[in-house]
Amino acid sequence: MSEKPVANKTFDARGLQCPMPILKAKKEITTLEVGQILEVLSDDAGSKEDFPRWARRTGNEFLGIFDEEDFARYFIKRLG
Repeated sequence: MSEKPVANKTFDARGLQCPMPILKAKKEITTLEVGQILEVLSDDAGSKEDFPRWARRTGNEFLGIFDEEDFARYFIKRLG
């Protein structure tokens, strides 16, 4: 994916270590309507594997990872 999706909500999980970014994202995505997009900012190295897996397991759509200098942006679309 070359273009960043437009997020309806951004959650900053920088500084949190596994499993906190996923646990907090789980709570944040429930505040969105179906079809809306959550952006998560995380500097936890494990998030690169955790977020795609979590999105599939929960029935949401993982839209991509965009690397910044010191963190990554994860985009997840709420499907259910």
